[in-house]
Amino acid sequence: MSTFPSEQNQVSRATSNPAQSHRFCVAPMLDWTDRHERYFLRLLSRHTRLYTEMITTGALLFGDAKRHLDFNAEEHPLALQLGGSDPDALSKCAELAERWSYDEINLNIGCPSDRVQSGRFGACLMAEPELVAQCISAMKNVTDMPVTIKSRIGINEFDNDDFLRRFMQASYEAGCRIFIVHARIALLAGLSPKENRDIPPLNYDRVARMKEQFSDCTIVLNGGINSLEQASELLKTFDGVMLGREIYHNPFLLSQVDQRLFGAETEAFSRSDIMTKFIPYVREQLQAGAALQHMTRHILGLYKGQPGGRLFRRHLSENAWKKQAGISVLEDACALAESH
Repeated sequence: MSTFPSEQNQVSRATSNPAQSHRFCVAPMLDWTDRHERYFLRLLSRHTRLYTEMITTGALLFGDAKRHLDFNAEEHPLALQLGGSDPDALSKCAELAERWSYDEINLNIGCPSDRVQSGRFGACLMAEPELVAQCISAMKNVTDMPVTIKSRIGINEFDNDDFLRRFMQASYEAGCRIFIVHARIALLAGLSPKENRDIPPLNYDRVARMKEQFSDCTIVLNGGINSLEQASELLKTFDGVMLGREIYHNPFLLSQVDQRLFGAETEAFSRSDIMTKFIPYVREQLQAGAALQHMTRHILGLYKGQPGGRLFRRHLSENAWKKQAGISVLEDACALAESH
């Protein structure tokens, strides 16, 4: 196992305004928010907080830690999301996150999949608030970076304010001050992970009541948010919002975030401008041995709603997977998109 980060990640952590640190976040999404996707999204927004996919403690401690943890310095502010429930293992992973210079460690207490449950982590841990508190304490003992949790508002029949309050209180007493809350319960049997993202009803009011109860904490709302207008309205109540699939499928939405939600003075840029910056990264990664499709699969939605969008997606989908596919495939796709 590699125990030291690459030199490019030996950078100081992000020093953005703490009050706005989680104002807008892109959710951790398994198989989607890898380093190529995060680099691409960072070209669209400087202030958005990005998250890795969930990485299990076992993958880091017994697998290729460098492959899982390496990232580009441009990705900051960046949080590492961990999956696990053993305090000692999480402590060791927190030490690795410290060495790799992440900005935050986030513990996954929200994933409802059977595989995650069988490993005794994810949403099922909401039923064990004392264990979650031990995990948080173990990580905070070895790092000064924020240790945060991402949870649901309840699980199964535990669908009430008191259950969520007691869960959060245990984590609060362990030192957690940042809670990302998906405003749906998780049904741990009978629904797939996809169904758990859509079927249980949203309950923003419960999360708002937790904000009143834990007024000194940063409360980030997740679930059902699909526009910046909606996000802006929700920020009147919550400290931050987190979007996932909406950003993945319509990434250019991020281009307005810095100006509209962070008040930053930014120059307008086009989709073509983004690709002009992304192409050198793709070329560099190709030279390092990465496959073109591993990068282009993340950008299919860039021209969503634009006249040349369908041609852009089709050209990449039909050609990027080919064994000898090179940078010209991407350049040709961009030319098709911009020709309409």
